[in-house]
Amino acid sequence: MAAPLLAIRNLKIRFSDGRHSHEVVRGIDLDVAAGESVAIVGESGSGKSQTALASIGLLARNGASSGSVIFEGGELLGATPGALDKVRGARITMIFQEPMTSLDPLFPIGVQIAEPLVAHGGLNRRAARQRALELLRLVGIPEPEHRVRSYPHQLSGGQRQRVMIAMAIANNPVLLIADEPTTALDVTVQAQILDLLRDLQRRLNMALLLITHDLGLVRRYASRVYVMRAGEIVESGDVAAVMANPKSAYTRALIDAEPAGFKAPPPADAPALLEACDIRVAFALPSGVFSKARILRAVDGVSLALREGQTLGIAGESGSGKSTLGRALLRLTPCSGRLLFRGADIQRLDQRALRPLRRKMQLVFQDPFGSLSPRMSVGEIVAEGLLVHAPEMSARQRDGEAAGALAEVGIDPEKRHRTPNEFSGGQRQRIAIARAMILKPKLVVLDEPTSALDRSVQKDVLALLQKLQQAHQLTYVFITHDLAVVRAMADEILVMKDGRIVERGATREIFERPRQDYTRRLIAAAMLAA
Repeated sequence: MAAPLLAIRNLKIRFSDGRHSHEVVRGIDLDVAAGESVAIVGESGSGKSQTALASIGLLARNGASSGSVIFEGGELLGATPGALDKVRGARITMIFQEPMTSLDPLFPIGVQIAEPLVAHGGLNRRAARQRALELLRLVGIPEPEHRVRSYPHQLSGGQRQRVMIAMAIANNPVLLIADEPTTALDVTVQAQILDLLRDLQRRLNMALLLITHDLGLVRRYASRVYVMRAGEIVESGDVAAVMANPKSAYTRALIDAEPAGFKAPPPADAPALLEACDIRVAFALPSGVFSKARILRAVDGVSLALREGQTLGIAGESGSGKSTLGRALLRLTPCSGRLLFRGADIQRLDQRALRPLRRKMQLVFQDPFGSLSPRMSVGEIVAEGLLVHAPEMSARQRDGEAAGALAEVGIDPEKRHRTPNEFSGGQRQRIAIARAMILKPKLVVLDEPTSALDRSVQKDVLALLQKLQQAHQLTYVFITHDLAVVRAMADEILVMKDGRIVERGATREIFERPRQDYTRRLIAAAMLAA
């Protein structure tokens, strides 16, 4: 039997802050054969990414590793920087999770793609630039002659990830490590990127090590899988066999964490809560030296109606107008059209008249870490809305209300004096939900509330939202590009594209009998059978 291309044996990784030492990978073994697709799957903090980084000598300075990493017959662990430089960027390359932090904002992408060609491929600058153009064509960047001079901020998320792939395959590596390469991308772009990787893998006879927390991607793109938890491999084997008959309780929990089922609609006689008619939002784009100012119609004539207890899912790709519509419904973004909340025309109200209704209409953001002040305690953050909407309350009363709201969302009230950075991503999202719930709203707009969470954490947050909805007869507008989530949460779905509704209907009907090609593409890209 041929030796594996990459053989990891008894790998241990430890980090130290000077006073304490913490082991994050605990003696794992892992093999990747030439041309093979292997996945490492597990939750955040399981040690997946650190395993890959240690294998190619990219651990942080406070990290230390032991064991063995054999690549093409040579030992990488403990190798000199010079020896590693001959391997990294040439024989092994890595695509990181967030391309915007991996690409240099000061240089055009053509220069950045050419760099490894000069450093590892021995090409001169002119030949490297020509090869960069070829690579941009290969990864499907439109108008490569123009885009080669673009800076990272001038590209979409999917285009930036394609640039990262172009850099990674520039020198025809034999092993490509892809670390959560599609986490922040829409489902359609996600499918395009992974199909591109699979196509390139076949054409270049390249091995792929896919690091992910998404079991759907593992099923579709890997032949073997290693399941990691708390620095250990708890299960490994053929993907189909592991998914069909998991031996580890943790693997079973990951499989069961994928959203499933359909939400029951509210009673037919449930009263109307919100009605929107012909909502339009437009933004003026700045003009250039040789171009006139343009108008972007972010929301273009959307009408909808919400009943108490209903969950309306709004699905679509980035730029479709989902989030803008959600903010317009709450009058957080100026819009034209008619908005009725419990029969009152809130479009005619000024900010002062609108304030008493604000506590009934709340918003939960996508990124809880970015929306929670790092300078305030969690208790202060949750109680902050009461300063505006219940000024008669004393500080002690507000603190008591905050403790109760935190307890309801599953956060220990005794920890309310801590700051947000002391909590996990899932806990921070629970805190953001508590901040909205403390005001006892009737309508909550949830803008991608689980997109940054592991599936198991996501499952817990979705269960919490469903529990709160039943307990308080809440109405949700659930904005997401994750169709598996919206299928489980919403009883009605609007599908948006370019600011317009292209399809709407009951959730089961949308998924089982989609009428529009765009909807069918979204469902297919999400690997959900229509």
